[in-house]
Formats: sequence, structure tokens, C-alpha cells
Amino acid sequence: MSVQIHSYSELQQQIHEDLRIQHPDWVEPNGDCPTCDSYESRLAELLGLGQRSNAARMRNSSFLGHTGDY
Repeated sequence: MSVQIHSYSELQQQIHEDLRIQHPDWVEPNGDCPTCDSYESRLAELLGLGQRSNAARMRNSSFLGHTGDY
């Protein structure tokens, strides 16, 4: 079945679902999937989205007066 992807968030969700289906052994009993999360992070990094997200997070935390991690 072919699915049309219209945004990065839809692509990310589709990849997440497909990885969980193809590799059920990666899914922990509580439903978490650290390997899936790692793949998603790597894709964002390769697309240059991680740097933009981190920069935006830093701007927002400075603006809001936050200094710690989220």
C-alpha cells in the first residue's frame, strides 16, 4: 500500500510505525522503542533538523529564562 507523505512529521510517524512493525523485537514491554527513536534522531540530524531544533530550543529557553535541560 502506498501512502502519500505531505510533511516531515508525517514521514517521521510513518517511519516510526514501519520500524515497529518490521522489528517488533525492538519494542520494549512498556511500548518504548529506543532503536526507533535513535533512527528518527539520526534522520533529523542528516536532514539538518536537529541543529535547527536545538537552536530554537536554546532561543526559547533563554527567552523564557530557563537554564536547565527539558
